[in-house]
Amino acid sequence: MARDFKRTDRVGDQIQRDLATLIQREIKDPRLGMVTISHVKVSKDLGYADIYFTVLAIGDQTEAEVIKSSRTVLNNAAGFLRTELSRGIKLRVMPQLRFHFDETVERGRHLHGLIEKAWQQESSRPDNEDDNGN
Repeated sequence: MARDFKRTDRVGDQIQRDLATLIQREIKDPRLGMVTISHVKVSKDLGYADIYFTVLAIGDQTEAEVIKSSRTVLNNAAGFLRTELSRGIKLRVMPQLRFHFDETVERGRHLHGLIEKAWQQESSRPDNEDDNGN
């Protein structure tokens, strides 16, 4: 019988939980925005973990600036975070951490805006026209 969850999925979930706590409690860099770890994908050989994050822009910085600075801070702290993760997760080799901005939220907002625009255009169409334009 096949397992419901692969080992890499379980390791990724544990890394996501522990990493979210570590970033919140241990990294004090003021350039780091409000970061949320949205997904962790671990390679089959457990050599790499691709960490996808979202960030909330606070203050007068643009979202692009916050994304760039947060990615820089996280990539610079990757060694420290990997060391701290290895203390809590017992693996033979802790995966290398690679941080990526998760664009799915922004893509979802964009698609939602397009759907809303189409719906408003459809609802503002005169009612006396039928589907054939007559």
